[in-house]
Amino acid sequence: MPAPILSISDARLLRRGREHRILAGAIHYFRVHPDLWEDRLTRLKAMGANTVDTYVAWNFHQERREDPADFSGWRDLGRFIDLAGELGLDVIVRPGPYICAEWDNGGFPSWLTGQADVMLRSTDPRFREPVAGWLDVLVPVIASRQACNGGPVVAVQVENEYGSYGDSAEYIRWNAHALRDRGITETLFTADGGTDYYLDGGAVPEIWATATLGSRGDEAIDVWKRRRPDEPFFNVEFWGGWFDHWGEEHHVRPAEEAAAEVRKMLDAGGSVCVYMAHGGTNFGLGAGANEHDGIQPTVTSYDSDAPIAENGALTEKFHALRAEFLRAQGLAEDEWPALPAALLEPAAVLPPRTVPLPAAELPLLDFLRARLDAAVDAGSHRPSERPLSFEELGLHHGLLFQRATAVLPGREDAPQEARIKLPGLHDRAHVWVDGELLGILDDTTAAEGLLVQGHGREAVLEILVENVGRINYGPHTGQRKGLLGGVLVNQRFTLGWEHVGLDPSHWDATRLVGLPSAEFPVDEPADTYLALPGSTKGFVWINGFLLGRYWEIGPQETLYVPAPLLRPGVNTVHVFELGETGGTLELREKHSLGTLSAGAIAAAELA
Repeated sequence: MPAPILSISDARLLRRGREHRILAGAIHYFRVHPDLWEDRLTRLKAMGANTVDTYVAWNFHQERREDPADFSGWRDLGRFIDLAGELGLDVIVRPGPYICAEWDNGGFPSWLTGQADVMLRSTDPRFREPVAGWLDVLVPVIASRQACNGGPVVAVQVENEYGSYGDSAEYIRWNAHALRDRGITETLFTADGGTDYYLDGGAVPEIWATATLGSRGDEAIDVWKRRRPDEPFFNVEFWGGWFDHWGEEHHVRPAEEAAAEVRKMLDAGGSVCVYMAHGGTNFGLGAGANEHDGIQPTVTSYDSDAPIAENGALTEKFHALRAEFLRAQGLAEDEWPALPAALLEPAAVLPPRTVPLPAAELPLLDFLRARLDAAVDAGSHRPSERPLSFEELGLHHGLLFQRATAVLPGREDAPQEARIKLPGLHDRAHVWVDGELLGILDDTTAAEGLLVQGHGREAVLEILVENVGRINYGPHTGQRKGLLGGVLVNQRFTLGWEHVGLDPSHWDATRLVGLPSAEFPVDEPADTYLALPGSTKGFVWINGFLLGRYWEIGPQETLYVPAPLLRPGVNTVHVFELGETGGTLELREKHSLGTLSAGAIAAAELA
């Protein structure tokens, strides 16, 4: 086996035998339009970085088990790596199979996590065998681009933050062997939080252990000196900013605070990778969710208050971290290379405008009924005594509409109150009774349910479950979606359901016909920021491309539309609204991600 380009000697990191420090930033190819990969990588290098780090999202390449993994177009991981190498950047690849990354399901495809009783991230054969099959097709893309083969890949991660989830050293070693057996010869490493607890679960003696943390780097370095005295300290995931959840505040972190933390670790001789250097966008339905006293879906933007903003702008944080990276290279300020003028110029933006947005041709319930009735007529629906889950229907994203009849308690002359309850709901559900919207439930209100008046006769129950994002971190990763506990009228199950799944991420032009739409002309494509004032919640497309979700609860108010998604001439926006359409669509000159009254990330999130 050829010697890896990176090596460790006397707690020092060497590159081709010379002392080396990794000055890196994370950019995820799946969150950046491929026409902009080179631009964003160029900006990273201008920040003083010598390395780019990227995760690989399995479900981005192979959403369905029966389809071969796709590495073309936007999914061309090899091209992203090659571009980085051409710019003189080393590449660190983090192939998972679990990645977290606030990405839907932590990167796992739902056909894998939806198996009954499978133990994720373990040596359970029902998990391990599909992972091995995925690595069979993924690893050659990485291995052929290793430094030993003349490429830029210098290190590959084994699993990801496993000490936050499990404690199977056998599983970690299996992952490492799986990479080695398929041709990875460069340096392997694990990555875990900066305390004994995380190292206990995720690190093994023979693999370089790196850290993930946003603050108290000096304390983590002390842990490493005690636990891993023969290894150099590398914070492979320094959280210089943070992501947002719908309904919460927008998170920012002062540039000087982030730079001070980086300086602390670099002054101690460590290496650092800024997470994120450029966050990008959760296009489509890629955004995941966390869980704390209920599900916390992540917004469409993944700007993350990164030094390179979602639109590529070089922020105050960029300049602060660039100063630390160049200083760590031994350069005095008067020796710093000048930034290319083109990088300092703001990106071109379309002039602002307001465009009328008509209401939908059909009310939401009528739209859903038409699709279910068409599926019933075609024999393609799935009847079942109990409500089926998204996974049972092969539905990774989107919406699940279900219909059944139930006898509500009471008599015509003596109506009686009852509760319709959805125990086991992990998302958000519209509930209609005889065509009237009873209310909207989520995972915090579903068990209590909604009050309804019964008259002792059959009523039609119709329920739309929206998958707001799959859990990407913690013990609930892989949680299934749907009405998992059934539907109760008081304590009585409602049986006999019809189902139809709707996945907006796969809607082509024919599926968009009939949705509210607006058009606007463009002379020369440029960035813009799309807002839907007054609209409630839903999905929005530009020229047939699903930008992502919008929601009136914020904090995100605009969706970033990069110039490559536009075209000269007429451009079309389609909207699928789950509530009320506001009547207008706005193209704005500036992004609005919301404000944070506290002005900084909570210390607990940085710990």
